[in-house]
Amino acid sequence: MAVSLDDKFESLESILAQHLPADVLQKVNLSLRGSGSIEVELPANAKETAKQLNFDLQGYQIKVALTEQTRPSRLVRIGAIQNMIQKPTTATVKEQRDAIHQRIDQMLAVAHECQVNVVGLQEAWTMPFAFCTREKYPWVEFAESAYDGPSTKFLAERAKKYNMVIISPILERDEAHGDVLWNTAVIISNHGNVIGITRKNHIPRVGDFNESTYYMEGNTGHKVFETDFGRIAVNICYGRHHPQNWLMYGVNGAEIVFNPSATVGALSEPLWSIEARNAAIANSYFTVGINRVGTETFPNEFTSGDGKPAHTSFGHFYGSSYVASPDGSRTPGLSRIRDGLLVTECDLNLCRQMKDKWGFRMTQRLDLYAESFARAIQPSYQMDIVKDSSSTK
Repeated sequence: MAVSLDDKFESLESILAQHLPADVLQKVNLSLRGSGSIEVELPANAKETAKQLNFDLQGYQIKVALTEQTRPSRLVRIGAIQNMIQKPTTATVKEQRDAIHQRIDQMLAVAHECQVNVVGLQEAWTMPFAFCTREKYPWVEFAESAYDGPSTKFLAERAKKYNMVIISPILERDEAHGDVLWNTAVIISNHGNVIGITRKNHIPRVGDFNESTYYMEGNTGHKVFETDFGRIAVNICYGRHHPQNWLMYGVNGAEIVFNPSATVGALSEPLWSIEARNAAIANSYFTVGINRVGTETFPNEFTSGDGKPAHTSFGHFYGSSYVASPDGSRTPGLSRIRDGLLVTECDLNLCRQMKDKWGFRMTQRLDLYAESFARAIQPSYQMDIVKDSSSTK
C-alpha cells in the first residue's frame, strides 16, 4: 500500500526520536536543523495549561548572534499559533467564529505567560478554509472589516492587555471599495491599535485551491511594519513559492517575516520545511512558517477539474509550524495533528551580522535584475538562449 503524506503521524521529530539512539539523534538533528536552535524551559504552569487544553507547546532559542560592543542585544520572543477549526462547518458562522476566538484566547494567554512579544496566527484563522468549495455563501459571511471587525476588536484588546503585537490574517470585506474581498493580514500593535494591513500578493490556481473565485491578488505591495519588537512583514501563504516576494520584504528592511498558510500534505509538505528557511538565509531575516492543522469537511461535494472523484475535504492540513534564522538554523516543527504554540527567542542583531558575514545584500545585484526584469515584461521580449550551431535539433 502506498504511503500518503495525509497519514496523521505526530511529527517528523517524534518519529526520529522514537527510532534513533540518543547520540545518533543528536547528530541527525544538528544536520537537519543547524546548531543555533536550542530548547528553552517554559513556565511550568504554561506547560500544564497546554497539556490540559491539548495543544503542543514548544520553546526554543536561536542562540547564534554575537555580543556586539556598540549595539545592545535585541531579544524578541516570537509566537506562532496553529489551530484546527472548533465546530463543524455546518454550524452557524457566529458559532464557528466564536469557538475559534475562544480557542485562540486560551492560547494567547499561554503565549503571554511565556513572555511572547509578537505572535502570528495562521491564514484565514477565523474560519474554515472553504475556498475549495467555490460556494459563496455562507463562507463569504466570515469576511469582516480589517479595522473594526469582530476579530480585530477581539485581538486588539488582547494585544493591549498582553503588550503583544498580533498578526491577524483574515478574509477582509473592503466596504470602502465596493465590498470586495481580500485575503489580508492585520497588524495589531501591542498598544491595541491597528498599525496597518497587507494583502496576499500571489493567489494559487492549483488543485483544490480555488481562491480566485473569492479574491484576487493584493494591492498593498511589500509593506514592512515598524513595531516595538522589530520590523515585521507578512508573506501570506502561496507567496512563499515566489522568491522575489520574499526578496522585496528584505529590500524594505524586514527583520521578521511571517508566512501564515493553509496547505495540505498531499500537495506541498516536501516543500514546507525548505521555502521559509531558504528565504531566511537569502534575505538575512527571521521567518515564521505557520500552517493550519486538521481536516475540514464541508457539506457539499466539490471537484477541481482534475479528473479526480468529487470529495468533501481539502485533505489534511499538516501544521508543522517553525521558525528559521538568517544563519540557516531552524526550530523543530509543531505537531502535524494538533493545535500548537511555538515560542522562539531570537536576537534581531543577527540579521545585520549575517549580512556582514555572507554579503548577500552587498552582492545581490538589484540593478542587474531590475534591468533584466524590465526587458522580460515587454511584449517584444525574446529569451536570451544561445543555441548550439552544430546541433541538428
